Amino acid sequence: MKKPLIIIGGPTACGKTAMSILLAKKIGGEIISGDSMQVYRHMDIGTAKVTPEEAQGVPHFLIDELMPDEEYNAMIFQQKAKGYMEEIWNRGHIPILVGGTGFYLNALLYDNEFTETDGDESFRLACYEKAEKEGPESLYQELLSIDPEYAASTHANNVKRVTRALEYHHFTGEKFSSHNAEQKQKESPYAAAVILLTMDREQLYARIEKRVDLMMEAGLLEEVKGLLDKGYDGSLVSMRGLGYKEFLPYFKGEIPLEEAVKDLKTGTRRFAKRQLTWFRRQTDGLWINLSHTDQQTALEDMLHYIAQCGISIERQEKKV
Repeated sequence: MKKPLIIIGGPTACGKTAMSILLAKKIGGEIISGDSMQVYRHMDIGTAKVTPEEAQGVPHFLIDELMPDEEYNAMIFQQKAKGYMEEIWNRGHIPILVGGTGFYLNALLYDNEFTETDGDESFRLACYEKAEKEGPESLYQELLSIDPEYAASTHANNVKRVTRALEYHHFTGEKFSSHNAEQKQKESPYAAAVILLTMDREQLYARIEKRVDLMMEAGLLEEVKGLLDKGYDGSLVSMRGLGYKEFLPYFKGEIPLEEAVKDLKTGTRRFAKRQLTWFRRQTDGLWINLSHTDQQTALEDMLHYIAQCGISIERQEKKV
């Protein structure tokens, strides 16, 4: 019998954290972060990391587990997440994977295979160095020439995703788009319920604007400065993440603070749009538009869908 797994995905700022905690409390679930940035310590505000107050006692995993200069990728995520899932099942609970990094979610959902060279960082680091010296567009042009299909679904400035596709081609000679298509044809080894949250674009963008303002009030600028003071600079993958890279030019004296904040808002809106595009193309599941429903109704829809997927939640159910 397949073991249960619930996945909650969707764009940044759409309400995944709140809904996942509501669900976890209802069914006695435990949450695994499917975010590529929240795993890093000292990066709390810019990653919108769940606070202890927000968590309301619900266990969370793959948060605050690595230092910003430690390697983290889909293969490492998959290995760690599987370990936590076993622990959660052994406690008689259901793992709930939550995040906006679609590639990570699918890597776990379909138990994607990774090449033996996924642990070899040499090519990856060379790509990052090239992007630093020549600009992200130089890498993107390489990807366009070898895998235009994958390039069409990836923004030129997303150095991490572009590098991943180039790396796969470098070591295997195959297109990353073909690899992804093959993996998607696989049947999930889990009794999985995939729930995708969204919002009307205007409302989502307004939430993004407000979130960035709140981050600034909460001390995002000081958080970035603290990381730089610790020696974590723009050469690290973590520091090229949304919410951090936008402030590096400010600290170099190249742009005013207002421009950095504006860049973060613009970049986050574009990121949310790319996330939505990715989920619509790559992932099947129940879509819930939170602009058209309240949390309680959304929760009931989620519970109904989870039951339809063959996941029994009666014995785990707890009062909210």
